[in-house]
Amino acid sequence: MAAAAAAAAGDEAWCRETVPRVMELVSPRLPQRDACALLAVSPWCHRALVANPKLWEVLDLHEMNKAGDRLISAISLPRYCHLKIINLEFAQDIDDRHFVRLKEMGCTSLQELELLNINACQKVSDKGIETITSLCPNLRALSIYWIVGYTISECFLCHTAPLVSNWWTFCFHRLTDLTIRHIVQNCKHIVDLNLSGCKNISDKGMQLVADNYEGLKKLNITRCIKLTDDGLQEVLQKCSSLESLNLYALSSFSDKVYKKIGSLTNLTFLDLCGAQNVTDDGLSCISRCVCLTYLNLSWCVRVTDVGVVAIAQGCRSLQLLSLFGIVGVTDVCLEALSKHCSRSLTTLDVNGCIGIKKRRRDDLIQLFPLLRCFKVHS
Repeated sequence: MAAAAAAAAGDEAWCRETVPRVMELVSPRLPQRDACALLAVSPWCHRALVANPKLWEVLDLHEMNKAGDRLISAISLPRYCHLKIINLEFAQDIDDRHFVRLKEMGCTSLQELELLNINACQKVSDKGIETITSLCPNLRALSIYWIVGYTISECFLCHTAPLVSNWWTFCFHRLTDLTIRHIVQNCKHIVDLNLSGCKNISDKGMQLVADNYEGLKKLNITRCIKLTDDGLQEVLQKCSSLESLNLYALSSFSDKVYKKIGSLTNLTFLDLCGAQNVTDDGLSCISRCVCLTYLNLSWCVRVTDVGVVAIAQGCRSLQLLSLFGIVGVTDVCLEALSKHCSRSLTTLDVNGCIGIKKRRRDDLIQLFPLLRCFKVHS
């Protein structure tokens, strides 16, 4: 009996002291959903995990069902009182009502929030952005990629309206320049802004970004098709600290604007895929961005060896370069890249560059010994 009692006491001590300590060490390395599951292992684990504030600085509800209700429930819990990151990406049921409910609750848990990802939350509108950003005054990174919805005319044109139960409100779920106004009014410290796919944002929105976020580090305006030279020019002139600029699938800008990119001395990431108007002159200016490590020139059809040689000579830290689909480049540009960038390039895409004869992997590896990836554009 004594031995059994001693064994039971040992087991209890193990569960009470050792298991919670192990859980505390392991849980930061687990996905948050798994860490939450550990709460139910034992009362001791629950207490140990809840007492670790670092675990509850992140709320990850991406792709989850009923994410809106889960968001409200989680933020009601004391352990989420110092949230830094919320990820709602592709949480399809999230809409304005959930953000309004948080405000009605007098939510203060988002005062320290630094990153909010609501990518592809298609039911969120300008109103939702206004509400949620009003609760996050210290936000530094905001991602609202692909919140597009439909307009009324599009609903009729694609015969969507009869298939959508609440099509009247559905048709208005689209972000506009008003969204940008709400963001700049409520969040003064943004350094990372992802507006990819927000097709109704115009030069007025870019003017607001330029006027309010001079310290901006990252900007993604992929497929923001209403933008013109004027809007981008404002950003380039005033946001001189930019380190990452994504202009993917924007073909309407002129070479005049691309030349101004050369003034961004801190730029490390530049995506110009589909920039049909960028010329060798534009690339010669961009070559002044000596910190560039990532440059996507896929389908920049006016570029020739002259522009790529300038890049090779100026941007000697390049790790990724895509020349996919550029028929005007030849082996001459590869020789220049090999001379100046062979010690850094690990990814080089020359697929579709019919003027380059040394396109086989073996040939490329001879020129660039560090190459590991041969395809960027798909």
